[in-house]
Amino acid sequence: MVTKSSLSALVDRFSLSDRTESDRLKFTPGRIKTEILSGLTVALALVPEAIAFAFVAGVHPLVGLYAAFIVGLITAIAGGRPGMISGATGALAVVMVSLVAIHGVEYLFATVVLMGILQILAGIFHLGKFIRLVPHPVMMGFVNGLAVVIFLAQLTQFQIPGPDGVAVWMTGAPLASMLGLVGLTMAIIWLAPKITTAVPAPLAGIAIVAAIVIIFGIDLPRVGDLASIEGGLPLFQIPMVPLNMETLGIIFPHALILAAIGLIESLLTLNLVGEITGKRGGASQECIAQGVSNTVTGFFGGMGGCAMIGQSMINVKSGGRTRLSGISAALFLLVFILYASSLIEQIPLAALVGVMFMVVIGTFAWQSLTIMRRIPKTDAMVIILVTVVTVASDLAVAVIVGVIVSALAYAWNNATRIHATTQTTPEGDKVYQIEGPLFFGSTSGFAEIFDPYNDPDLVIVDFMNSRVVDQSALQAIEVIASKYETLGKTLQLRHLSPDCHRLLQKAGQLVIDSDDDPDYGLAVNYAVKTGILGGGH
Repeated sequence: MVTKSSLSALVDRFSLSDRTESDRLKFTPGRIKTEILSGLTVALALVPEAIAFAFVAGVHPLVGLYAAFIVGLITAIAGGRPGMISGATGALAVVMVSLVAIHGVEYLFATVVLMGILQILAGIFHLGKFIRLVPHPVMMGFVNGLAVVIFLAQLTQFQIPGPDGVAVWMTGAPLASMLGLVGLTMAIIWLAPKITTAVPAPLAGIAIVAAIVIIFGIDLPRVGDLASIEGGLPLFQIPMVPLNMETLGIIFPHALILAAIGLIESLLTLNLVGEITGKRGGASQECIAQGVSNTVTGFFGGMGGCAMIGQSMINVKSGGRTRLSGISAALFLLVFILYASSLIEQIPLAALVGVMFMVVIGTFAWQSLTIMRRIPKTDAMVIILVTVVTVASDLAVAVIVGVIVSALAYAWNNATRIHATTQTTPEGDKVYQIEGPLFFGSTSGFAEIFDPYNDPDLVIVDFMNSRVVDQSALQAIEVIASKYETLGKTLQLRHLSPDCHRLLQKAGQLVIDSDDDPDYGLAVNYAVKTGILGGGH
C-alpha cells in the first residue's frame, strides 16, 4: 500500500500546516486582499492558456476567453470546492477540433449546451460519488502525468515564427534571455515568501519580470504575440443550428465525451484541492455547477470548460481559500478583455512560463520515485501506466485505464484468496469452512475445493469467513449443489450474512433460520424443482 499519498505531499510542499484553517477563515481586510491578489495572479496565467486552447480547438481567441470568464465565474460562485479554478482546457479542446473543422463553431456552441445539460443530470443523479473509486496510485500517476503535460505545454513558448511562417526553436541570445527570465521568475517565487507574504509570490514574479522586460525593452515574446485579447461583453445568442435529430446525432457523441472528460478532471481537482484545504464532499454540487456554467457558456459564445488543476494550484499556493479568489479571477479576466488588453498584452511569456514551471515542481509527486520499491508491484505499475497514458493521450483516458487495471488487479488478488479447511463432525458429516470472497473471479477455485464423490451423505459449507457476492457465486453454488443432488447427498450452507440471504432469496433459493443455529442462516430443504439443493437435514 502507498504509505503517503501524493496529495499529502502536495500539502507539505505548499506549506499548509493547518489544513483545517480554511474552515475558520473570516473576511478580514487582510484575507480579502489575499483572495483578490490571488485571483489577479490566476487571471494573468489564464490569458495565454485560454488563447492557446482556442487555437487548438480552431476558434477565435475570444471564444476561449469568454469560456474562461463564464465557466470560472459560475463555478466559483456555485461549485463544490472554494479555491478551485475552472476555464477552457486543452483536454476538451482536442475533442472539439474535428467538430469545428467539419461543422463549424455554431455546432460547437450547441454541443457545449448539451454537454452542460448532461453534467447537470450527472449531478442530480449523484454520479460524482463514483470518483471515490479512484485509488491513490491512480491519483499519483494522474498528478505526475499532469505535471509532465503542463511542462511540455510550456515548451511551445520557446518557439518563434520562422522565415516561412513555421515555428522554430529559439537559439542564441533570445533563448538565453528567455531562460534567464524564466529562471528569475522561479527564483522570485521561491524567495518572495521568505521576505514577505503581503503579495502572492507568483504575482510578484510576474510583476517584477514584466517591469524588467518593458523598462529595458527586451525583445521577447509577449502575450500580445499570441493574439489580441481586446473585445466586448459576451452576447446571448441561441446556437444557429437546425433543431432536428440529425443535429442531435452530430453533437450528442461529442457532448457525451466532453461531459465525461470535464467531470473526471473537475472531480479529481475537487479531491486534490480538498486535500490541501481540508474540505470534503461537494462532488454532486460541482457536477451541477460545471453543467450550469457550460450550458450558459454555450449560449454566450464560449467553448466550454472544466476545472483547471494548474490554475487551481496557483490559486491555492497564492493563498486563495474562498470563493472570492475564483470570482476575482473571472472578473479580472473580463476587465482585461474590456479595458486592459493593451497592458496585459505586454506581459512577457517568460514570466508566465516561470510560474507554470513552479506549478510543475509543486504538482509532481516526487516521493513516488522513492516508494516504488516499497509498494506492491501492481501499484507501482499503475502509477507508471497512468503517468504515461496521461502524457500520450489525455487525463480522463489515463484515469479510466488506471481504475480498470487497479480493479482487475484487485479482482485477481481476491480470486486467488479463496480456499477451505475441512473437518469431520462426531456424526461423520463433513464441514467445509470457506475462506475468502465468492464472486465471479473465484468461482473456479471454489469448485475445485469440493470432492462430491468421496464426501459423506451430509456436507456443510460454512461461510463464516466468506461472502456470497454476485450471481456468478450463486451459479457456482448451484453447480456444486447439483453434483451432490445427483449423488443423493445433502448440502447445507451455514453462517450466511444478511445480504447473502437476500441475494439467495432473490435468486429463488429458500434460506431459513435453523432452530439450533439462531444467529446465522442455514440453507436446507431446497425444493427439488429448483435444481439447487436436495434432501433435508
